[in-house]
Amino acid sequence: MEDDLPVAMMMVHLLTHAGCDVEMAPTGRKGLELTQEISFDLITLDIDLPDINGFEICRELKQRHVSRHIPVVMISGRSLEENLRQTVEVGAVDYISKPFDVTDYIFRIISHLNAGSTTSVFPCDHSGVDSENLWMQQLSN
Repeated sequence: MEDDLPVAMMMVHLLTHAGCDVEMAPTGRKGLELTQEISFDLITLDIDLPDINGFEICRELKQRHVSRHIPVVMISGRSLEENLRQTVEVGAVDYISKPFDVTDYIFRIISHLNAGSTTSVFPCDHSGVDSENLWMQQLSN
């Protein structure tokens, strides 16, 4: 869930090239709708969405039976120190500050996917992703 279109398009591009099927939601409401329609492996969630705060969305996702198992990675232009307590309290597995390093972003997302989640806004077939050489693929694209 990301409302900044250039950032959203970059995330879609990076994850698509990493082998993920990506669904993008520009608002919290749209993202919550998608989580009821699609089974995700991981969700990236901007904190500052135009309609609903990302922490509120994460809290709601973790209360729902169908989405409580989905890892959530919070993404924000705010500093981690400013949001660490809330990130942990709502049950997110990671926090990525914008602007982010492309290689770091991909490695962290793929690491969470490979950590054993079973069913994100990213349903991915990540089994064939060569994370050691992924950054080289991104540089050549």
